[in-house]
Amino acid sequence: MAAIYSGIHLKLKSPQTPWEDKLKLARFAWISSQCLLPNKEQVLLDWCTHALSLYYNKKVEFSQDFLESLWCYLDDMLHSRKLQSFLKQGKTITLKLNMPQLLDQLQKCAHVGFKSSGCASYILSVFQCIFSSPALSSVFTTKYELMVDLLAKVCLLACCELQKPLSIEHLKKDSASYHDEPVTESLQTEPATNMKTSKTDSLTGSPLDQPQSEANKSFSKLKENLRSANLFEVLLQVLSSYLSVQRHQANPSRVSTMVTNHLIQPLALLRYLLTSGEFAACLTHLRLRQQLCRDIRMKIDSLLQLALFPSEHLNSYKEELLPPKEDSGKRGSGGTKVPFKPVSAVLSKLSDQGYCEPSLHYAVKSSALSLLFKFFLEKYSKGRVEDEEEQRMLCFYFLTRLVPTLDLHFDGQQSHPASVRSPENWNLAVLAMESLLSQALSAGIYNVAADRIRHKDVQLNYYRAVAQMLFNEAQPSIPSWYRCLKVLLSLNHLILEPDLDQLLSSAWINAECMEARVQRARQLMVCSLLQTYTKLRQLPRLFSELLSVICQPALDDLRPPLLSESITTSLRTCLLDTPPSQGLEICLLMMEAIRKYILPDLVKEKTEEEKMETDGEHEDQERKDASLKLFTLSQLLHAVLFNLKTLDNASPAPLVRQSQDLIKGFQDLVKELLHVVSTEKKNTNTSSVQKTPRKGRKNLDPKEKPSESKTGALWEQKTLEAALLLRYTWVEVDTLFHIHCSKYTSRDSAAVSETENEATSSSPVLSRIECLLSGNILPAGHSPSPSCSPMSCVLLKLLTLQQLKKVLLDNALMGESSTAALLTKSAQFILAKSELEVSLDGEQGWDGQIGSVNASSYFATHWYLVMSNLPLILRHLNRDDARCIANVLISSSLNTQTDRSEDQPPSCLTVSLVSSQLLQSPIFAELPSLFSATVWSLTQRIICVLRAAHAPKVCSTFLTFQEREAVSSQRDASQPLPTLVKKETIVEDILTSSKTGETFVLLTETETRELVNLLQILATLNPDGMSSDDLSSVFLLLFFMLTSTSSKPDQIAESGGDARFLGKLLRILAHLLESRNFQSVLKLMHGGTLLQATLSSLLWHSNSPRLQATSSTDWLDFIKAVQDFIQTLVGVIIIRNSHIHLNLDQFASYLTSEEMTSRQNAESSSGPSLSSVHLLLASVTSFSQVMTSNLGKSKPLNQTLTQILTKITGVLGPAVKSILKPQNVSEAVKQPASVLGQAFLVEVVTVMLQSELSSLSVEAENKQNSTKLTHMSLYQGFCQQILKEISSAPRPMDFLVSCLCFLSFFYQAVQLTEEKEEEEGEMKKGRKELDDLYIQIVQNVHRLLTAPWLSSTDLSKLEPAVQELLCHLAEKSTRSQFNLLLLMIRDGLGTDKLRAGNCREVLSAVIIIKLLSCCQLPETCFRALWLIAPQIISAMVFLVRSASQDVSLTLSFTIPMITSMTTLLRQGEGNITSSHHVSLVFGALQSVPLDHITPAVYQSAFLAVHETLFAIIQCHPQVMLNAAPSFLNVFYRLVASIVQEGRQRGDGDTGPDSDVYLQCSRLIERMYSHIATTAENFTALSAFMVAQYVTELQKVTLRPDVKLHLTEGIYLILDLCKEQDIRFLKAGLPMGVSEVFNELYGSYIHYHKAQRQGEDKYTV
Repeated sequence: MAAIYSGIHLKLKSPQTPWEDKLKLARFAWISSQCLLPNKEQVLLDWCTHALSLYYNKKVEFSQDFLESLWCYLDDMLHSRKLQSFLKQGKTITLKLNMPQLLDQLQKCAHVGFKSSGCASYILSVFQCIFSSPALSSVFTTKYELMVDLLAKVCLLACCELQKPLSIEHLKKDSASYHDEPVTESLQTEPATNMKTSKTDSLTGSPLDQPQSEANKSFSKLKENLRSANLFEVLLQVLSSYLSVQRHQANPSRVSTMVTNHLIQPLALLRYLLTSGEFAACLTHLRLRQQLCRDIRMKIDSLLQLALFPSEHLNSYKEELLPPKEDSGKRGSGGTKVPFKPVSAVLSKLSDQGYCEPSLHYAVKSSALSLLFKFFLEKYSKGRVEDEEEQRMLCFYFLTRLVPTLDLHFDGQQSHPASVRSPENWNLAVLAMESLLSQALSAGIYNVAADRIRHKDVQLNYYRAVAQMLFNEAQPSIPSWYRCLKVLLSLNHLILEPDLDQLLSSAWINAECMEARVQRARQLMVCSLLQTYTKLRQLPRLFSELLSVICQPALDDLRPPLLSESITTSLRTCLLDTPPSQGLEICLLMMEAIRKYILPDLVKEKTEEEKMETDGEHEDQERKDASLKLFTLSQLLHAVLFNLKTLDNASPAPLVRQSQDLIKGFQDLVKELLHVVSTEKKNTNTSSVQKTPRKGRKNLDPKEKPSESKTGALWEQKTLEAALLLRYTWVEVDTLFHIHCSKYTSRDSAAVSETENEATSSSPVLSRIECLLSGNILPAGHSPSPSCSPMSCVLLKLLTLQQLKKVLLDNALMGESSTAALLTKSAQFILAKSELEVSLDGEQGWDGQIGSVNASSYFATHWYLVMSNLPLILRHLNRDDARCIANVLISSSLNTQTDRSEDQPPSCLTVSLVSSQLLQSPIFAELPSLFSATVWSLTQRIICVLRAAHAPKVCSTFLTFQEREAVSSQRDASQPLPTLVKKETIVEDILTSSKTGETFVLLTETETRELVNLLQILATLNPDGMSSDDLSSVFLLLFFMLTSTSSKPDQIAESGGDARFLGKLLRILAHLLESRNFQSVLKLMHGGTLLQATLSSLLWHSNSPRLQATSSTDWLDFIKAVQDFIQTLVGVIIIRNSHIHLNLDQFASYLTSEEMTSRQNAESSSGPSLSSVHLLLASVTSFSQVMTSNLGKSKPLNQTLTQILTKITGVLGPAVKSILKPQNVSEAVKQPASVLGQAFLVEVVTVMLQSELSSLSVEAENKQNSTKLTHMSLYQGFCQQILKEISSAPRPMDFLVSCLCFLSFFYQAVQLTEEKEEEEGEMKKGRKELDDLYIQIVQNVHRLLTAPWLSSTDLSKLEPAVQELLCHLAEKSTRSQFNLLLLMIRDGLGTDKLRAGNCREVLSAVIIIKLLSCCQLPETCFRALWLIAPQIISAMVFLVRSASQDVSLTLSFTIPMITSMTTLLRQGEGNITSSHHVSLVFGALQSVPLDHITPAVYQSAFLAVHETLFAIIQCHPQVMLNAAPSFLNVFYRLVASIVQEGRQRGDGDTGPDSDVYLQCSRLIERMYSHIATTAENFTALSAFMVAQYVTELQKVTLRPDVKLHLTEGIYLILDLCKEQDIRFLKAGLPMGVSEVFNELYGSYIHYHKAQRQGEDKYTV
């Protein structure tokens, strides 16, 4: 047979053989083992490559199908296992492809279109195989120019793929389906398989010009996308191979030239396309994984950085960039070489046109420039100390060469080219400029002193030119424009100093763009400006420029708000850091600006000739502009004065005098402003009288006069608002200075104005109140009106409130007879009841700024003012006022469930938000009158709903009484609540409904929803704040709703039906039971009656179809609410000793009555519903549980409870047996046990067992003849069934917890039985049963903890129940039993199980160790456990180290191990004697992963490590004597990680993830404080801790909230440092770190040390 195939070689070479036959022969020869050819693999490869060369040399003609088949054959050979194994054996294969021809074919694919060329996918697959094998890739890697050409063409092909036009709908469709199609998984794992699939499909598929079905079209599209994805896989391979080749090139200049000439353009374009958000949809459409794109970008970055900026080119860059030195000496002759200029070459290539679309050119160029500067800084900004300044200047000159490439010119004569005139390119230019400047700032290339002394301010002048260009081409609608200014400010404030007025005008005062991103950037820039001038101690200089800009003529009528929330916060911080004298200087500057620039325009008087020359409208316009500026300055002055440090008794006398002069000038200014307003009012009134229009002049000019009057009213309004705001500020500051500084004399006593002197009161304070209330300052000031703006109303109320506070502080005034009436009038003026009676919009927002009060925010501002001052004004209001407030509270709180408006910031205050916060505040219960009024209002609303909904067929005594009393209550609304709620009638209706099941009220769904909303408000109230009458009325009313209401049968339940409504009622009733005044309810209805009425009514409800149709979740919630109510009420009866025997026996008799027994019996012929059985069993169980928990308090109580428990248990046993017994065949559709649930039945039996055990223990204590357990056979059957099912299959969590609890009590019962048998002489038999049970329980618990279907969360939920079970097992365990447990633990701690992947088995043993260490053990077992504890710790340390190598095990295994180790260390305090074994734990903590994990996992790992350290420092202080360095090494890991994770991330600084790092920073501060308290162990290492901290801090910029906690913690360590430590740190730290330390130490001295030590150094 071999001879038959031996002629294939000749046939392949024969020209007579057709090419199609040759290909068939070649395929057969490749796959057949019977074809014997010498060196067959090489022969067939040579034939295929020769055939392709003949085609591309145009010596033969092939059809397109045959050409594709030929490429496919070559690809199959290269990918075959035969060839791969051949190469692995070390044999040589030569690929004789004509590579230039191949690259030309690739270029052709790029021009024609990747998807239009049929051979493209095969060519890429060939490349993929070539570069996967080092032996084959040598064809390219040995020829550097060929590699460069290949990379350039593959990049060009990739760019063409990314730039293909796609319709928007197509992109959206592909983007949506990208996450749904399963092919993405195979893309990530099997690219070669996909390549093969695409090849085969393309060969066997239909031609492109034939019509396809929809399925074929989608499949074809999928294949095309796979080809594109494979293109980028090949690109990554080529990049990796090229990088390897480039690193081995000996001539860096050659590499740089090749990359500059051939690669930088396609690489820059490709990188932009991969990173730009504009092409993100294309990446999704092409099925490109993010990791693949990221890898390609990283390879491109490495390639460019290594090629363009090698160390060998440093001198070339210096020669090109640095200015020539004057004493350069003689030059060489003219025959020298042209110097190498890499910068010019690179920038000229990037500036060339033609390598990308014109619309993309500027974007590609700008992004590439930022990237090049980044690489340049990383390579050349650092060097030797003696060359560091030169290299910084080199980086600067490189920056100066990059900026002009952006087509930005700084000389005024030269206009910008057309490339940057479009808005899009301007945005890109400013964005690139921001990136360049930010990198320059981060690299620290600008040293202000060196630039001034040695370089003649070359950098300063350049940055000033940049700033001038930014101002000349201001782009206030672009966020990066503000960020550029912020970076320039951070470089040196002198850069912007000459244009400070322009900066303040363009970027703050007159900024118009209100877009959120722009606003955020603008506010950050302004905050940075304030902080910079505060550090320079030049804040008055900044305010001087600010005032000059504000006083300039405005560009339009209304400027944007001056002070936003973030700017106000920054200003507050800056003023606290500013010396008080400078704060006073700022205030004087603002007052001087008002007097000099504003007042003259307001009080300008003109002669008659001037009045005739100028019209009145122009004069009003000037006044309007002046009033707006005055209002802005008054806001600014208010903000400054309210945030200055107040005077105190330690303030120096000159500062006190300056403050008094300031307040005096302030007072005079307020008088002048009020005088201007009052004078204008008089003139207006006089002119209106003198210029009464005649009848014929009514319609002369109907348009001009209203406009003029409107302008005049506006300036008067703004002037009055500014005057009132300044007066309010003056009074507040003057009072504050007077309270805190005894050397300060208040100006308040001399502040009685002329209008105030007209008052009849002798006291200045009372006269001012009368003046404010009388309307002398502002008529009709109670509510907003045309003559009184909303802000004026608020300020008048604030002024009145100030005077009211002064009266309350003056005991002499409080004794006067007229004071009380005046205070009531003042409080009612502040309340403005007429405004509250109007319906308030609950979602009107106010940002908390006094200057932003207007018509839309007035109600929220007014309501906040009233609510925040309720303790002051409420005592002076009557009952009607309190009820008005209560009505508004409830009405607005009912609107809280509506969604907050999207345009409102999170800190915005609304009426509903303020109301809800007050209702939930603990202070609300301290306002009895308002609290009672709120309860009254809620009760009235509930009664109104019930009265409107009651059924007329059944007469309710209570509702009939309410209808009769409705008329009288309307006539006299002030009558007390008990009269309105007739309690006796409610009790009568409750008893009637519970006995007969009658329903007095039928509710619709709308009415039920109303009641639920009212109940939610009632649930937030503190029941202890209710009086006895209020509590009894509310409780009985709610109880009436529970027993006597129901939903209409025809209503569709939308909110959960009756079960959810009844559950809410029961929870609120249980909440009210805990009130201290609940005894008043028990006087009206005894506890036993309440219990019986509750259960009876609920049983009537349970028979209704609506309740039986309730979903399982709502029904179980309802059952839980019933149990909680019964337990709470029985507990109240027992704790308050409220006729315990009478009440509990009444309820027990009801439960054990014949009727109830028949209901509990599932086999009863009456056929009770399973819901009623469930309800009864749950009630009986809860009743038994609470009685069992109260046993042991006193002998009489024990006797009573034991008797009742015996009675109840006797009923429960038969009921459970009847439920467990299978029903008849006809009834087998619904087995009671399956309907009620396994967990519930186990809980019932557990309560039965617990009740019997408790009764037996009480009888044993009383030395009575205790009998055996009544239902022991039932318990044994339950135990065996539980042991079979608990770990056999996935079970619900509540079932597992119930089973573990049952096993705990059952083991106690068996122990008790054993003790009885010991007394009776059957010791051997009882001991064997107990040992068998012990072994079964331990084995099943271990099997349960190792179950794979339990998650980590499930295990944590099971731990309390497992611990309780272990406590019972170990309490009286023998040595053999405990040894069995220890052996199981030892087997579980083997590392072989961890290596085998049985992590859960190891974790099970660790959990048992942790729980066992917390149990009370017998003496022998206790000693045995702690004797082997060191070996256990050693094993756990080794396990943690092994598991830490796999980051995926961090949350599921490593953290539980660390937590168990912490518990063992805590419990081992005083029991683990060897400090060496405790020190081993540090090694485990060092290996816990803290990097590259999610925030949730990071928080868990951080907390686990911190708690372990805390346990060691707290429970094992002796370890710190020798292991303090190890302790600090672990702690340093935590510090370094939180510094890294807590860095500023822009928009990522908010949200739930940010809270994780904030909590971790608090833990670091806590640990620092504990280290400081054990100073004797760390004194020698305190400087080391500070050095570590500042070293990490120097690397990042921390978030302010995180930095606050870390700084407070490190201050405590600085307290431990001695003077020599500080000197050592200042001298020994590196330069950048030393600057950080100096700033830290300065703040420590300024804040912490001064606060801690005070003035001790001046005290003898």
